[in-house]
This record gives sequence, C-alpha cells and structure tokens, in this order.
Amino acid sequence: MSVSANTVSAAPANSSAPGCSAVPRQRYVQCVNPRGLHRIAYTEWGDPANPRVLVCVHGLTRSGRDFDRVAAQLSDVYRVVCPDVAGRGLSDWLPDASRYAMPQYVADMVTLIARLDVETVDWFGTSMGGLIGMSLAGLPSTPIRKLLLNDVGPRIEPVALERIRSYVGQPVRFATLEEGIDHAALLAASFGPLTREEWRDINTPLLRRREDGAWEFRYDPGIAVPFAASTPESSAAGEALLWRLFEAIACPVFVVRGALSDLLSRETMTRMVERGQNVVSAEIAGVGHAPAFLDAEQIALARRFFLGESAAAS
Repeated sequence: MSVSANTVSAAPANSSAPGCSAVPRQRYVQCVNPRGLHRIAYTEWGDPANPRVLVCVHGLTRSGRDFDRVAAQLSDVYRVVCPDVAGRGLSDWLPDASRYAMPQYVADMVTLIARLDVETVDWFGTSMGGLIGMSLAGLPSTPIRKLLLNDVGPRIEPVALERIRSYVGQPVRFATLEEGIDHAALLAASFGPLTREEWRDINTPLLRRREDGAWEFRYDPGIAVPFAASTPESSAAGEALLWRLFEAIACPVFVVRGALSDLLSRETMTRMVERGQNVVSAEIAGVGHAPAFLDAEQIALARRFFLGESAAAS
C-alpha cells in the first residue's frame, strides 16, 4: 500500500492473500446536509454492472478500507461497496459536528445506494456501521436484503461508551507513520491477534501527513461532539428506538459477537435472537470489540451467511 502526504492509494490492502486479485475503484458521491453539500468517498470492488451489491460500513473512527480483504474475497459474487462515513477517511467533514448522528448517516447511505442504481443491497456493518444498517433495515421499504451486525446491537454497554469517550476526538500527533499505525493498533487491540502487516494494512488509511511533517488521524475530531452531548435520558431513548427498529427488521440478520466484547454483551445478543424476526448469532473466541474479519475463518462466516448457507447456530 503506497502513502503520499495526503492520500492513500486504492490498492488492495493485502494483494498477496489468496483470492485478493480484485482491484478496487475509488469513487465519490455527493450528499446533502442542512448547511450544504458534502462528498462521501467509497471503494468499489468487482463488476460495476453486477446488480448484486454488498455494502460494508466501518466503525466509529475507522474507514472503509477495513473491508479490503472481505471485499476482495467476495467480489467474485458481489459488487462490493465500502464507504467512508462522513468525517472519516477520504470523505468530507460536516460543517456542523452535531450532525454526526444516525439521521445524517442513514440519509447519506440512501443517497449512495441510489447512486449504485440497485433496488436491494446486502449489508455488513461493524459497530457504528451496524447501527447505521440496523436503522435503515428497520424502516419501511428498506433496500436491505440481508444484514450482518458485527459486534453491535440496540444496547451498547456503558463501559464501552466510557472507553470510547476516553480517546475519540483527542488531538494526537505522531512523528512517523509507523508511530501512528502502532497507536491505532493499541486502540483497536481487541480486534484480535493481527499480524504487523495486517495492522499496517488497515491502519495506514486512517492517517495523513500534516504540512509540518507530523502524522495525524484523518477523522474529524468533531465526531466526539454527539458523545459529549449525550445524557442518560437521551441514551435510554436512543436504545428504545433501536430496539423498535431492530424488531421491525424482516430480513435475515446475523449477529456476530467477539467473545470478549465490552460493547455487545452476550445477554444483549441473546435478546436480539429472541426479539428479532429472523436472527441467528455466533461468537468468535479470543476476540473483543470487534472481530476484524481479516482471517479466512471469519470471512467464511460472512460468505456462508450472505450466500444463503447456514451461517451459525443461535
């Protein structure tokens, strides 16, 4: 993966891995916010004319490049689209930080799907990306046909929220790219026992070089604003809304939990299976929040679910 001062190439994250011969295309779509327009960046894999589309959406401070290996492995069947949510990756920052919330994210994804010119999509959402998918899948006439929720549900454990608040939006600078990669790996240590090269692959796109030569995270520190504004009352109301949306989802749902996750409890996962209409679940041993889906076994779980085979025992 090549890196210049302010851009990251769209080369595959691990082009030497089996099945990773696909080459992504870097694209953009224009979206609207109350103060104007902003661009959402996305990488697109596979046949651009393929009507079978898989949308992969990342976590809070991550980028669509987290899914490079998933996308390469599934691009034989799907046109795989991996957006950078507003304020992250190569996407524009929003002029009003209070808009970093589900209504804007869902609206942006509806615009993206319209750009793709398809009636339905399958959805792979990690953490925040799962919440966006859940919010969209619970709406009437949703375009989502199948939904994989990677280590997230309607209830987010308070200990995880406090962990996130402790680092998100904090101004940090790194003397070298390697220092930034290592810091991002420390924050995401619960992803699992990744190799040095895997950390480099998924963390390099998160960083950019400043004019003074230092490195910093690409994401807008303003994404922390909604966290600072939340109250116990607003959190409870948000959870209740998410449960209502989740219970309205009619399509097949696969909930994947890292067995050591501090964000999605086993109790919440069990409630999701009980309260959802068509839900199966699985736990991945030795992983916390959230499984990285870089190794073959994890990718095989996703492939079996999306291609219609039995994915897991609930």
